[in-house]
Amino acid sequence: MTVAVVLFTSNLRLHDNPPLHAALAAADEVLPLFVLDEHITDAGFRVPNRRAFLADCLAGLDAGLRDRGGRLVIRSGRPAEEVCRLATEAGARDVYVAAGVTAYAHRREEALRTALEAQGCRLHVHDAVITAVAPGSVTPGSSGSDHFAVFTPYFRRWSEQPLRELFAAPRALRVPEGPGSEPVPSRMAVAGVSEGLARGGESAARERFAAWYGDGIAGYGDRHDDLAGDATSRLSPDLHFGTLSPVELVHRARATGGPGADAFVRQLCWRDFHHQVLAARPAAAHTDYRSRHDRWRTERSAADDIAAWQEGRTGYPVVDAAMRQLRHEGWMHNRGRLLTASFLAKTLYVDWRIGARHFLGLLVDGDIANNQLNWQWVAGTGTDSRPNRVLNPVLQGRRYDPEGTYVRRWVPELSGIEGGAVHEPWKLSGPARDRCAYPEPVVGLAEGLARFKEARDLA
Repeated sequence: MTVAVVLFTSNLRLHDNPPLHAALAAADEVLPLFVLDEHITDAGFRVPNRRAFLADCLAGLDAGLRDRGGRLVIRSGRPAEEVCRLATEAGARDVYVAAGVTAYAHRREEALRTALEAQGCRLHVHDAVITAVAPGSVTPGSSGSDHFAVFTPYFRRWSEQPLRELFAAPRALRVPEGPGSEPVPSRMAVAGVSEGLARGGESAARERFAAWYGDGIAGYGDRHDDLAGDATSRLSPDLHFGTLSPVELVHRARATGGPGADAFVRQLCWRDFHHQVLAARPAAAHTDYRSRHDRWRTERSAADDIAAWQEGRTGYPVVDAAMRQLRHEGWMHNRGRLLTASFLAKTLYVDWRIGARHFLGLLVDGDIANNQLNWQWVAGTGTDSRPNRVLNPVLQGRRYDPEGTYVRRWVPELSGIEGGAVHEPWKLSGPARDRCAYPEPVVGLAEGLARFKEARDLA
């Protein structure tokens, strides 16, 4: 009787799961394992929104396994130690896991390989599980670089790559009876969760996708920037936790075809692009990808401005609306992420790392690759080919929320202002201005732009 261990990480699903599929094909019995990694628990999952969503995902995975005759084993500690301990308990000789891209994921994989080899076991690492195309499999051949630093040529090459086959969810599996498990975590035990946080887990993810897919993907190209329409897929948390397969989403979108599906595939490629950058340059999670020697304002020099930005009271309605959505839902519309990041990093000229850290403290989809590298893209230290672009929150608000519906949804102080005038409440006068009880802008846009240009000229 052969036994294999499948270590789940950011692939908390049964559909299209290559490590699980390979283990079931190779062994008579399979032990599905999730380790509550003390490093990640301490560093990243102190965040209530991600802890709660993770609890939903693990509960859903356990339920799906039990429906098929299995169960999920939960252990706490260091992955290498817990995997080796479980392998010894079950007599397993093979361990299967999905490849990661962060510096910590690389260290975890190496520690696993070393520890397992020391006790005569093998580690099998599978690519294209967390991304559609494996990081490092697409490189600019003529330049000798190990990754693409510009999106458009990456997208062309990425689009030419054949996708791996999809794997169906298993119909049944056999799990050894002996090894014990800790209780599956519960969302109810997590305090401080955002009121509007979505439900996690594979079933919820597939329901979200099915509800959005038909009409949503058809109009995605025209509507994904519509703040009030909220026409994005909202699948980023499901991709972050791996309750949906990016390979499956690309396959489905390409099979559908049309401008909306093409635009959706392009966004999935952006996700892969950031993952391949981080896989090649892990330090970009906390240091400038392109060093510009910027003289950022810091938490000490810009404390009041930072607090106003975090609390959604900058005096710029579309910025404040997006920041309040983040606090309420643990999620923010993609256009809102661009606007709020540009406002902090360029209009207020605050170090991008301060903003990235705040986002990671609330976002349920707080992904290191996408969060950090999107912040760097906006801040001008990353892969943007126009690093000095500054997004004007008034013009952006009028363009992507022309009637002010999104602003009024999240900034009730301005609910009495009709139409696009809501984007410039400082232009109101008399009783109308007094009634809205909304703060004055923390900085004039011209002043912020001048400071940005001056700092860049000195850099």
